[in-house]
Amino acid sequence: MGINNVGQAAYNDPINGVPSSIGPQITTHHYVKQALIEAQKVMFFGPLADVTSMPKNMGKTIKRFHYIPLLDDANINDQGIDAQGLSTEIRCTIVMRQPGVQASPFTDLLAVGTNADDASATTSAENTAVDMFKSKGVFDTDYATTKSVLTALSPPWVIDDTTYANGNGVPSTGNLYGSSKDVGAIVNKLPVLSEFGGTVNRVGFTRVELEGTLEKYGFYDRYTEESLNFDTDAELEMHINREMIFGANEINEDLIQIDLLNSAGVIYFAGDAASDDEISGETGAITEVTYGDLSRLSVELDQNRCPKQTTIISGSRMIDTRVIRGGRLMYVGSELTQTLEQMEDYFNNQAFISSAHYAAAANILNGEIGTVGQFRIIVVPEMMHWAGTGAAVTDNAGYKESGGKYDVYPMLVIGDASFTTIGFQTSNSKTKFTVKHSKPGSPESYAGDPFGETGFTSIKWYYGFMVLRPERIGIIKTVARY
Repeated sequence: MGINNVGQAAYNDPINGVPSSIGPQITTHHYVKQALIEAQKVMFFGPLADVTSMPKNMGKTIKRFHYIPLLDDANINDQGIDAQGLSTEIRCTIVMRQPGVQASPFTDLLAVGTNADDASATTSAENTAVDMFKSKGVFDTDYATTKSVLTALSPPWVIDDTTYANGNGVPSTGNLYGSSKDVGAIVNKLPVLSEFGGTVNRVGFTRVELEGTLEKYGFYDRYTEESLNFDTDAELEMHINREMIFGANEINEDLIQIDLLNSAGVIYFAGDAASDDEISGETGAITEVTYGDLSRLSVELDQNRCPKQTTIISGSRMIDTRVIRGGRLMYVGSELTQTLEQMEDYFNNQAFISSAHYAAAANILNGEIGTVGQFRIIVVPEMMHWAGTGAAVTDNAGYKESGGKYDVYPMLVIGDASFTTIGFQTSNSKTKFTVKHSKPGSPESYAGDPFGETGFTSIKWYYGFMVLRPERIGIIKTVARY
């Protein structure tokens, strides 16, 4: 027997145009009070920074001296007198800098040559420069040709062979044997003293000035009283305030990331590329990062005395720290995950080791996916890149591009104590953000509205950045696969 539904009150389908028999429905959906909230984005770069406080009444610029070690090629001075009391041997230095590298005595490539006269010392320095060109994979025929090619790139190399060479050499023992690792050179320049002493073994010292500047950032949101009173979400005000804090925090992270990318003292280009505009995904000319590129970067960071442990700020008020050991941290975008997971070492074995294999024995960092060689790989979802700054696209072998040119992706290594962020210390509080909330009806609300119907929430903060050891910040630039 069928159901007798004739004459019964029915809900029907008011959403799709079939009204209820009793009349229109006011609510045709179920409202879930708890709004869907995007998780706060993880901080990757801020916790790596040393924090420097700017006191009141001292301007917006902070400066610091960095003294160059005695036994360093960058310690160029004219004070040298050797163990025989002579200053006749001449040292000439050619200063070279790759495109995009932070200018610093500790990041410049210094080609040094010594000889009895300036001309011969300059020739010796040019020969040293050729060896450096070869190690960087950019050598072309001879010194003069290579210099001409590299300085014509866009952006160009800096190759200065006039400031400390070609007639401007200095006595060779002002820094004793400098950065030399040649046993013979070191033995000949040791500061030996005779029984009678005398005016011998004079050396000199130099220093450089580091500088950082504070800038103020901020934004605000304005709202009406009715927008809160009649909105469906009773917690709207709380959500807006939280999102402002999250947004300011992400902007601060982006500022740090941009400064780090622009402050690298060691830059390698994947494959045969020598600059951004040679990064390519062309069939037969792909410049994709390899295990060898990572190894070369690791060797140079070793030579720069970049630590393999990193101190990370873990406290909510930037007080507590923890030390992460077992490899330098390399930050990459998710676009490079495929490349790293498929990378092979010198023995054609998989170079990538997933963090799942060592998670129980080490501190796993946010975003850490594994290791390759001497690097712990951390994927940053908001990792930036340079869109459309690579080589022109003709026959794309499957790599990301923008506007007819290949995109350039960084693999960023940050050594311990390599940079500091600068905060303005207005009191003993270390709070980074200043938040002001003026509700409708508050005294501030009447300033622009005689009825006091509108309120606002504003947030502001100071940000400054100063690179301390650019030679501990390294980048490999590469293409990324689709």
